Amino acid sequence: MTKKSHHYLTDEQLEYFRSKLLNWKAELLSGSRQVKERLGEKHFEPDPIDSACNIANQTLELRTKDRARKLIHKIDQAIAKIDDGTYGYCEETGEPIGLKRLEARPIATLCIKAQERHEKIEKDYRDDVLDNQ
Repeated sequence: MTKKSHHYLTDEQLEYFRSKLLNWKAELLSGSRQVKERLGEKHFEPDPIDSACNIANQTLELRTKDRARKLIHKIDQAIAKIDDGTYGYCEETGEPIGLKRLEARPIATLCIKAQERHEKIEKDYRDDVLDNQ
């Protein structure tokens, strides 16, 4: 998508979303550091049940850390779109995503209609896969 000559978001709105994205990223990075510190702590549990619980907790923390890593990547992409003037536009249709959607999901890349279309395609695909098993 090329840079928009007339952006539907004002400079103040773009700065608001940049700040929101940067704050979200900072929170995720802080949480990720805490998870890394916890994972680095060695715990020896002689009881097999306690040991299994620790392993389950570590697995959950690793999943959480991976989710945060993926979100940070999407946040960085959104910030890059603010910088290049394409933030807030649907990657599929080129139409504005909308303030309410961006407020709810500032990393959104699709407008509601395009998102619904993608979700329907995914659901239909899952249904086809299940039907063919």
